[in-house]
Amino acid sequence: MSISLILLPLAVATVAAAHTAGADRDDQGRTICQVQTRMRDETLLAGALRDTGAVVAADQAAITADWDGVRAEFRRGADGVWTAHLTGDVDEERAVAIVQSVDAAYGRQVQRAVLDRLRAQAPAAGLRLESEQVTEDASVRLVFAVEGRSA
Repeated sequence: MSISLILLPLAVATVAAAHTAGADRDDQGRTICQVQTRMRDETLLAGALRDTGAVVAADQAAITADWDGVRAEFRRGADGVWTAHLTGDVDEERAVAIVQSVDAAYGRQVQRAVLDRLRAQAPAAGLRLESEQVTEDASVRLVFAVEGRSA
């Protein structure tokens, strides 16, 4: 007996204009855009930011990501979701594009974490991983054999 699991990559969330609070200017005249995200896990968010080429720094209150000419400061809201405040060479369109890129990387981080957990917990559940296949669309198919059962 075998079990197949297909894990689809998380779709890019529609963090587009509906969630963009608009653009303002800071004391130095830089554009500030605020975009709400669906991201919750701090470790996965930091990994996703690094995957997009950002230089990342974190402290108790925020995660800061720097790309060429753009800085994003992520702060957690009361609902546990991170909000990105972008400053520098950025407008609303670029802010949304950056957050969509981070969101896609976050989805890949989540997928990797789930796969690692499945691989680690399978033996305790009486499962043996027989094969693993990554498809063109980044879906992952795992085939597990159920141990200790005869057909």
